[in-house]
Amino acid sequence: MHPTAQTLAGVDIVITRPAGTARSLARQVRARGGEPHLLPGLSLHAAPEATARAAWRQAQNDDLLIFTSPAAVRFAMRLAPLRSQARVLAVGDGTRRALLRVGCAQAQSPPRDREHSEGLLQHPWLQSVRGLRVNLITAPGGRGVLAATLAERGAQVRETHVYERARPRLGRRHVDKVLALDASAWLLVTSAQALDHLLQGLPEVAVQRLRTCRVVVSSARLQRHVREAGFGEPVRAASASGADLLDAVAAHLSPR
Repeated sequence: MHPTAQTLAGVDIVITRPAGTARSLARQVRARGGEPHLLPGLSLHAAPEATARAAWRQAQNDDLLIFTSPAAVRFAMRLAPLRSQARVLAVGDGTRRALLRVGCAQAQSPPRDREHSEGLLQHPWLQSVRGLRVNLITAPGGRGVLAATLAERGAQVRETHVYERARPRLGRRHVDKVLALDASAWLLVTSAQALDHLLQGLPEVAVQRLRTCRVVVSSARLQRHVREAGFGEPVRAASASGADLLDAVAAHLSPR
Protein backbone atom coordinates (compact mmCIF):
# COMPACT_ATOMS: atom_id res chain seq x y z
CA MET A 1 0.00 0.00 0.00
CA HIS A 2 1.20 3.50 -0.79
CA PRO A 3 2.53 5.34 2.32
CA THR A 4 -0.10 8.08 1.98
CA ALA A 5 -3.00 5.64 1.61
CA GLN A 6 -4.65 6.51 4.89
CA THR A 7 -4.66 10.25 4.15
CA LEU A 8 -7.09 9.68 1.23
CA ALA A 9 -9.53 7.61 3.25
CA GLY A 10 -13.10 8.58 2.41
CA VAL A 11 -12.13 11.35 -0.03
CA ASP A 12 -14.06 11.64 -3.31
CA ILE A 13 -11.63 11.81 -6.26
CA VAL A 14 -13.12 12.85 -9.61
CA ILE A 15 -11.19 11.43 -12.58
CA THR A 16 -11.66 13.28 -15.89
CA ARG A 17 -9.56 11.01 -18.10
CA PRO A 18 -11.23 9.54 -21.22
CA ALA A 19 -13.59 6.61 -20.83
CA GLY A 20 -11.65 3.35 -20.93
CA THR A 21 -8.35 4.91 -19.80
CA ALA A 22 -9.10 5.69 -16.15
CA ARG A 23 -9.22 2.20 -14.63
CA SER A 24 -5.61 2.17 -13.47
CA LEU A 25 -5.97 5.54 -11.74
CA ALA A 26 -9.25 4.43 -10.16
CA ARG A 27 -7.45 1.39 -8.71
CA GLN A 28 -4.75 3.66 -7.28
CA VAL A 29 -7.41 5.83 -5.63
CA ARG A 30 -9.03 2.78 -4.01
CA ALA A 31 -5.63 1.45 -2.89
CA ARG A 32 -5.09 4.70 -0.98
CA GLY A 33 -8.49 4.58 0.64
CA GLY A 34 -10.25 7.12 -1.59
CA GLU A 35 -13.46 6.85 -3.58
CA PRO A 36 -12.93 7.24 -7.37
CA HIS A 37 -15.62 8.83 -9.55
CA LEU A 38 -15.25 8.53 -13.33
CA LEU A 39 -16.35 11.68 -15.15
CA PRO A 40 -14.79 11.44 -18.64
CA GLY A 41 -14.09 14.74 -20.34
CA LEU A 42 -13.07 13.10 -23.62
CA SER A 43 -14.06 10.16 -25.76
CA LEU A 44 -11.32 8.59 -27.88
CA HIS A 45 -11.93 6.88 -31.22
CA ALA A 46 -9.71 5.28 -33.84
CA ALA A 47 -9.00 7.38 -36.92
CA PRO A 48 -10.36 6.04 -40.25
CA GLU A 49 -8.43 2.80 -40.56
CA ALA A 50 -7.34 2.75 -44.21
CA THR A 51 -5.83 6.24 -44.30
CA ALA A 52 -4.44 6.03 -40.76
CA ARG A 53 -2.66 2.72 -41.37
CA ALA A 54 -1.00 4.00 -44.55
CA ALA A 55 0.05 7.23 -42.84
CA TRP A 56 1.45 5.38 -39.82
CA ARG A 57 3.48 3.02 -41.98
CA GLN A 58 4.84 5.98 -43.96
CA ALA A 59 5.67 7.84 -40.74
CA GLN A 60 8.04 5.07 -39.71
CA ASN A 61 10.38 6.13 -42.53
CA ASP A 62 10.97 9.53 -40.89
CA ASP A 63 13.94 10.52 -38.72
CA LEU A 64 12.17 11.17 -35.45
CA LEU A 65 8.78 10.08 -34.10
CA ILE A 66 7.07 11.94 -31.26
CA PHE A 67 4.16 10.24 -29.47
CA THR A 68 1.96 12.75 -27.69
CA SER A 69 0.02 10.39 -25.38
CA PRO A 70 -0.35 6.75 -24.31
CA ALA A 71 -3.47 6.68 -26.50
CA ALA A 72 -1.34 7.58 -29.53
CA VAL A 73 0.81 4.53 -28.81
CA ARG A 74 -2.19 2.27 -28.31
CA PHE A 75 -4.03 3.31 -31.46
CA ALA A 76 -0.87 3.25 -33.60
CA MET A 77 -0.05 -0.29 -32.51
CA ARG A 78 -3.54 -1.41 -33.52
CA LEU A 79 -2.72 -0.28 -37.05
CA ALA A 80 0.75 -1.81 -37.41
CA PRO A 81 3.77 -2.68 -35.25
CA LEU A 82 6.51 -0.12 -34.62
CA ARG A 83 9.39 -1.21 -36.85
CA SER A 84 11.41 1.88 -37.47
CA GLN A 85 14.99 3.11 -37.29
CA ALA A 86 13.76 6.52 -36.17
CA ARG A 87 14.54 8.06 -32.82
CA VAL A 88 11.44 7.99 -30.61
CA LEU A 89 10.32 10.60 -28.09
CA ALA A 90 7.36 10.58 -25.71
CA VAL A 91 5.77 13.69 -24.24
CA GLY A 92 5.71 12.11 -20.76
CA ASP A 93 6.71 9.07 -18.78
CA GLY A 94 3.30 7.43 -19.15
CA THR A 95 3.69 7.55 -22.92
CA ARG A 96 7.28 6.31 -22.68
CA ARG A 97 6.14 3.35 -20.57
CA ALA A 98 3.41 2.59 -23.12
CA LEU A 99 6.13 2.46 -25.78
CA LEU A 100 8.27 0.24 -23.57
CA ARG A 101 5.39 -2.22 -23.28
CA VAL A 102 5.30 -2.60 -27.07
CA GLY A 103 9.04 -3.20 -27.26
CA CYS A 104 10.36 0.31 -27.89
CA ALA A 105 13.06 0.42 -25.22
CA GLN A 106 14.93 3.34 -26.81
CA ALA A 107 12.13 5.90 -26.36
CA GLN A 108 12.95 8.93 -24.22
CA SER A 109 10.81 11.50 -22.42
CA PRO A 110 11.44 14.76 -20.53
CA PRO A 111 12.02 14.84 -16.76
CA ARG A 112 9.01 14.32 -14.54
CA ASP A 113 8.55 18.02 -13.78
CA ARG A 114 8.54 18.92 -17.50
CA GLU A 115 6.11 16.39 -18.97
CA HIS A 116 4.47 18.73 -21.47
CA SER A 117 5.16 20.12 -24.93
CA GLU A 118 7.39 22.94 -23.69
CA GLY A 119 9.39 20.51 -21.59
CA LEU A 120 9.82 18.08 -24.45
CA LEU A 121 11.09 20.89 -26.70
CA GLN A 122 14.07 21.20 -24.34
CA HIS A 123 15.17 17.63 -25.09
CA PRO A 124 18.66 17.46 -26.67
CA TRP A 125 17.33 15.59 -29.71
CA LEU A 126 15.14 18.57 -30.60
CA GLN A 127 17.77 21.29 -30.47
CA SER A 128 19.29 20.68 -33.93
CA VAL A 129 16.48 19.44 -36.15
CA ARG A 130 17.00 21.52 -39.29
CA GLY A 131 16.25 19.32 -42.30
CA LEU A 132 15.10 16.36 -40.22
CA ARG A 133 11.77 14.66 -40.87
CA VAL A 134 9.86 14.81 -37.60
CA ASN A 135 6.47 13.11 -37.30
CA LEU A 136 4.00 13.73 -34.48
CA ILE A 137 1.91 10.63 -33.73
CA THR A 138 -1.21 12.19 -32.29
CA ALA A 139 -4.86 13.20 -32.77
CA PRO A 140 -6.14 16.30 -34.55
CA GLY A 141 -6.99 19.38 -32.54
CA GLY A 142 -3.99 19.72 -30.25
CA ARG A 143 -2.36 22.97 -29.15
CA GLY A 144 0.12 22.95 -32.04
CA VAL A 145 3.08 24.06 -29.91
CA LEU A 146 5.34 21.16 -30.90
CA ALA A 147 4.66 21.40 -34.63
CA ALA A 148 5.01 25.19 -34.77
CA THR A 149 8.22 25.31 -32.75
CA LEU A 150 9.89 22.44 -34.58
CA ALA A 151 9.00 24.03 -37.93
CA GLU A 152 10.59 27.27 -36.73
CA ARG A 153 13.72 25.28 -35.93
CA GLY A 154 13.84 24.02 -39.51
CA ALA A 155 12.38 20.54 -39.18
CA GLN A 156 10.13 19.01 -41.81
CA VAL A 157 7.13 18.40 -39.57
CA ARG A 158 4.22 16.10 -40.31
CA GLU A 159 1.38 14.83 -38.15
CA THR A 160 0.03 11.31 -38.28
CA HIS A 161 -3.45 11.13 -36.78
CA VAL A 162 -4.00 7.63 -35.42
CA TYR A 163 -6.99 8.52 -33.22
CA GLU A 164 -9.57 11.25 -32.66
CA ARG A 165 -10.81 13.09 -29.58
CA ALA A 166 -14.53 13.74 -29.25
CA ARG A 167 -16.99 15.12 -26.74
CA PRO A 168 -18.10 12.49 -24.24
CA ARG A 169 -21.72 11.46 -23.84
CA LEU A 170 -22.72 12.84 -20.45
CA GLY A 171 -25.99 11.47 -19.11
CA ARG A 172 -28.10 11.67 -16.00
CA ARG A 173 -25.84 9.30 -14.11
CA HIS A 174 -22.90 11.69 -14.59
CA VAL A 175 -24.96 14.62 -13.36
CA ASP A 176 -26.16 12.66 -10.33
CA LYS A 177 -22.59 11.63 -9.59
CA VAL A 178 -21.42 15.27 -9.54
CA LEU A 179 -24.35 16.44 -7.40
CA ALA A 180 -23.68 13.69 -4.86
CA LEU A 181 -20.00 14.54 -4.36
CA ASP A 182 -18.79 15.07 -0.83
CA ALA A 183 -17.87 18.63 0.16
CA SER A 184 -14.19 17.59 0.33
CA ALA A 185 -14.09 16.22 -3.23
CA TRP A 186 -11.04 16.73 -5.47
CA LEU A 187 -11.05 17.06 -9.26
CA LEU A 188 -8.05 15.76 -11.25
CA VAL A 189 -7.43 17.77 -14.44
CA THR A 190 -4.79 16.82 -17.01
CA SER A 191 -6.48 18.22 -20.15
CA ALA A 192 -7.93 21.67 -20.78
CA GLN A 193 -10.11 20.25 -23.55
CA ALA A 194 -11.55 17.62 -21.21
CA LEU A 195 -12.40 20.24 -18.59
CA ASP A 196 -14.03 22.47 -21.21
CA HIS A 197 -16.16 19.58 -22.46
CA LEU A 198 -17.41 18.94 -18.93
CA LEU A 199 -18.25 22.59 -18.33
CA GLN A 200 -20.09 22.76 -21.65
CA GLY A 201 -21.83 19.39 -21.43
CA LEU A 202 -23.09 19.36 -17.85
CA PRO A 203 -26.13 21.37 -16.72
CA GLU A 204 -25.41 24.56 -14.80
CA VAL A 205 -26.32 23.08 -11.43
CA ALA A 206 -23.70 20.36 -11.90
CA VAL A 207 -21.10 22.84 -13.21
CA GLN A 208 -21.56 24.98 -10.10
CA ARG A 209 -21.12 21.92 -7.88
CA LEU A 210 -18.01 20.91 -9.81
CA ARG A 211 -16.53 24.37 -9.28
CA THR A 212 -16.65 23.84 -5.52
CA CYS A 213 -14.17 20.95 -5.79
CA ARG A 214 -10.51 21.44 -5.01
CA VAL A 215 -8.55 20.91 -8.23
CA VAL A 216 -5.22 19.22 -8.97
CA VAL A 217 -3.56 19.98 -12.32
CA SER A 218 -0.45 18.70 -14.05
CA SER A 219 1.05 21.91 -15.48
CA ALA A 220 1.29 25.68 -15.06
CA ARG A 221 -0.74 26.12 -18.26
CA LEU A 222 -3.58 24.09 -16.75
CA GLN A 223 -3.35 26.11 -13.54
CA ARG A 224 -4.12 29.23 -15.56
CA HIS A 225 -6.89 27.51 -17.50
CA VAL A 226 -8.59 26.25 -14.34
CA ARG A 227 -8.50 29.72 -12.76
CA GLU A 228 -10.00 31.25 -15.89
CA ALA A 229 -12.74 28.59 -15.83
CA GLY A 230 -13.98 29.87 -12.48
CA PHE A 231 -12.42 27.40 -10.06
CA GLY A 232 -10.48 28.20 -6.92
CA GLU A 233 -6.68 28.18 -6.83
CA PRO A 234 -5.59 24.77 -8.16
CA VAL A 235 -2.82 22.62 -6.75
CA ARG A 236 -0.07 21.65 -9.18
CA ALA A 237 1.15 18.06 -9.17
CA ALA A 238 4.71 17.09 -10.07
CA SER A 239 3.46 15.42 -13.27
CA ALA A 240 0.36 13.97 -14.93
CA SER A 241 1.04 10.48 -13.55
CA GLY A 242 -1.61 9.00 -11.31
CA ALA A 243 0.81 8.66 -8.40
CA ASP A 244 1.85 12.31 -8.57
CA LEU A 245 -1.74 13.56 -8.89
CA LEU A 246 -2.78 11.60 -5.82
CA ASP A 247 0.35 12.62 -3.90
CA ALA A 248 -0.66 16.24 -4.51
CA VAL A 249 -4.12 15.57 -3.07
CA ALA A 250 -2.67 13.80 -0.04
CA ALA A 251 -0.19 16.60 0.63
CA HIS A 252 -2.99 19.21 0.78
CA LEU A 253 -5.51 17.36 2.90
CA SER A 254 -6.11 18.69 6.39
CA PRO A 255 -4.82 16.41 9.17
CA ARG A 256 -7.52 14.08 10.47
